[in-house]
Amino acid sequence: MIDVTLLSVLQGVAEFLPISSSGHLVVGKSLLGLGDTGMRLDIFLHLGTLAAIFVFYLSIVARVIRNLEWSYMFKIALSAVPAGIVGVLFKDDLEAAFSSPKAVGAALVFTGAVLVSTRFMPRGSGPVTWLKALIMGIAQAVAILPGVSRSGMTLSAARAAGVDAEKSAEFSFLMSAPPIAGAALLETLKAFKAGEAAVANEVSWGLTAYGCVLAAVVGYVSLKLLVKSLKGRWFWAFGPYCIAVGAIVLCTTLFR
Repeated sequence: MIDVTLLSVLQGVAEFLPISSSGHLVVGKSLLGLGDTGMRLDIFLHLGTLAAIFVFYLSIVARVIRNLEWSYMFKIALSAVPAGIVGVLFKDDLEAAFSSPKAVGAALVFTGAVLVSTRFMPRGSGPVTWLKALIMGIAQAVAILPGVSRSGMTLSAARAAGVDAEKSAEFSFLMSAPPIAGAALLETLKAFKAGEAAVANEVSWGLTAYGCVLAAVVGYVSLKLLVKSLKGRWFWAFGPYCIAVGAIVLCTTLFR
């Protein structure tokens, strides 16, 4: 219960701030001595923060559905294609990366460098076009690697492409819905098909559900903080934090 609570709070804080929730989960599990707990908890913690997105952007989601804004929906679908391709082709390699703190450390340094670079990019004012939706989708695919921040990559790509900060935040978080929901569905089907013996190392469904709800509550607060940072001029400031954490993780894994 304590381990899942700590990981859920970590997920809720790190999912929306551009510091990589998946990377922090890998490091957190390593520090807690949990070892390999499977993918179920990770996916459902992400599902909890996905619920926070829908609550935060409820009026926008309702508007898109009510007015049948097909163009917006298809742009979200397009943005999910790169992540889907990477997830299918490199599934085993990605799962292995989720248990490697060394890989996470290197990815966090990379994320930090990208975030720092946004300090020197002009603030955009344009909409999310089809091409820019695809660019953000490619950035999201790169962020499947633990330690590479999804929000950091997609928002940095949007800024480089000249998208308005508020529009890019809205699209960035809504575009995460298809891959996260799809991964959660596949994991649920796999668990029911395989039976308990095949997933003995997984966290129980009860604790998984608890973690999902807690991550949603903490994630909502985190999302409000990130949107505020995008309206200001300190989004890049998360970069030095990522670089520092990544460097510490690399040092402790390479020289122990």
